[in-house]
Parts: sequence; structure tokens; C-alpha cells
Amino acid sequence: MSFGVRIFDRYITKQVFAATLVCIVLFVVIWIAPETLLKVIKRTLAGIYTPWVGVQLLINEIPKIVGKALPVGLLLGTLFTFDKLSKDFELTILRGIGLTFWRIVTPIIALSIVFTVLCFSLYNTLIPQSEKRILALKNESYQTHFVFTIKNKANDRMDKILVVPNYHNNQISNPVVLNFNENQYKDTSVLNNVLMADYAVYKNNEWWLHNVKRYQLTEDGVFKSIDNFKERRVLTGEKADTAYKLMKYSVKRDREMNNSEITEYIRLLKQEGLKDEYRFMLNKYLQRYFHSLICILFAILGCLLGFSQPREQRLVGFTIGLAIVFGYYITLPFFDMCAEKGLLSPYITSSIQPVAIIIAILVFKRIKDL
Repeated sequence: MSFGVRIFDRYITKQVFAATLVCIVLFVVIWIAPETLLKVIKRTLAGIYTPWVGVQLLINEIPKIVGKALPVGLLLGTLFTFDKLSKDFELTILRGIGLTFWRIVTPIIALSIVFTVLCFSLYNTLIPQSEKRILALKNESYQTHFVFTIKNKANDRMDKILVVPNYHNNQISNPVVLNFNENQYKDTSVLNNVLMADYAVYKNNEWWLHNVKRYQLTEDGVFKSIDNFKERRVLTGEKADTAYKLMKYSVKRDREMNNSEITEYIRLLKQEGLKDEYRFMLNKYLQRYFHSLICILFAILGCLLGFSQPREQRLVGFTIGLAIVFGYYITLPFFDMCAEKGLLSPYITSSIQPVAIIIAILVFKRIKDL
């Protein structure tokens, strides 16, 4: 019997693997066709992209979609395979010789672990690289309005505010620095001078403004004089490095950063007390781990939904499976918002969906009396 079971393990693994690949391919085609493909074709016909650039753009869109498709493919692939095995009485035979549900799905769990590692690797390496490649092909980069505040550690009063209206392709344009008077009132901060420059350069842990105008103000906030400087240093040391890194990361979306980059960004956000962005990025970082874990949970859930009586309607299991997939992806933005606004801890918002799926697995196992 042991030899026969091993044959079954290989057989069911091949069946699930093939069905999962088909589902992933269909998911990618359905996802990419309506918007991305149409947009690329229109811009290629308009001469904005060359045909080769258009092909590269479509290829680089695939890793991002595959990252979403892996859990879905496992759910539908296992559901289809186990439904077929149920209808052909193969699962009934295996249960009859004494195999438990968990023993039957052991090879599927092993396969899903491989998909889990693949999913995590995609988000850590291939997806950030493909996103950077897409930006390079489009010759685009995100612009940002960046504000960095510096407070006096002794009295927690405002010391300096750096404003970058435009950061594009490592070019810092038209920065403004607000310097505050050391002799401040108890209930308010008073501007001492305002520096306005054509551009800024960051090098050797220092911020240098170039072509600078300094507007001096009195303690009453009245304009006093204007000075011109060819260049002027405004930040140095750790604060200069922190400001530059925060500005660099702020123009990126979470999927454009690998794990080490997003970890450093989270640390800097926490260090500077930027709570909303810190909670949001921590939630997205934790989701990388939980989303990969979903591969295993969806595989088990698909097996459960596929277990059915020979005459039971196949549509029921697939309807429930599709509803779970839809519910999983449609609620992601909601939990992102809850984390960002501080309504729930990022540890809760990132883990609530896997916990809900675990509960669903226990419920369906009980219902199907396995």
C-alpha cells in the first residue's frame, strides 16, 4: 500500500501543478488584457512606444500579476483537481483504505510551500526590478512634494523645515529652507530667515543649495533684507542622510522596494515620527509574508472545497472559491486604509485575512465531516 500511496502522491501533485499553471496563465491573461494591453497597443500605434518597447513593457508587467495569481492559481487548481478526483471516486477509494484528509493533501501542502517561497521571492527581487525597468522604458519617474522637519532636541521646538517642491530623477529642484529663531515664544515658532535656491545637491552626507536667496526677517515676521549666495550648506551628518533617504523612498511605491529597502524606510519613518506613512508601509511589508502564506492556506481550502459527493453540484465549490478570492483582494485597500489611519494596528490589518481563511478551513472541514 505504501508504494501505491507514493504513486498517488506523484499523480496528484502532477495533476494539481498542471491545473494551477493553467489557472495562473488564465489569471495573467484576464488581468493584463483589458487595460494594460490596450494602453500599450494604443501608445505603440501612436508612436509613443516602439513595438519592442511595448513588448518589454508587457513582459515586465507579468511578475506583478503572477505575484497576485499564485494563491488564486493554487486555490482553483486544487479545487478543480480534487473535484475531479471526487467525481471519479478516487478520493472515496483513498478514504476507504484508511487515508486521512491531511495525509491525502500532504503532497499538495509540499507543493504550496514551493509556491510560497516563489511568491515571496517575486516580491523581494523580481517585482521591484521589473517596476524599475518599466519606469526606465517609459522614461518616467514619480515627482514628489517632500517636507522634512528638524526640531531642537533640548526643547522640542522647531529648528528648520526643508521643503522640496520637485524631486525628479535624483534632481532636487527649487528647494526652500525655513530657519526658525532660537529665541522663540513659548506658544509659537518664529521664522528667522527663508532660503530659496534653484537646486540642491546631496553629497558626502551634506545638503548644498545653489544660487541661493536669503530673506531675512525680524522677530515680528517683517521682511528686513535679501542676501545672495552661490552655495550654502543647510544639512549635514545623520540628519542630511535621513532627509535624503526619506525623500528617495517617498517617491517609490512599496512594490518598487525590496525587503531591505522597505525595512530601512520603515525604520526612518518611525525614527522621524511620520506615523501615517510608517503604519502604511509596515502593513505593506507584513503583507508580503502573509500573502505568501496565503498560498498554503488557499491550497488547503481548495482541496476542501473540491471534496464532494459524486452527485454533488460542482458549481457550489467553485462559486465559494471565487467569492473568497474576490473578498480577499477587494478588502486589501480597506485594511491598508485602516492601518494608515491608525484605526487598527498593522499587525492586525496584515494578518486578519489569513486568520479568516484559517477559520474558513476549519469550518469547511467540519461541514464536510473529514
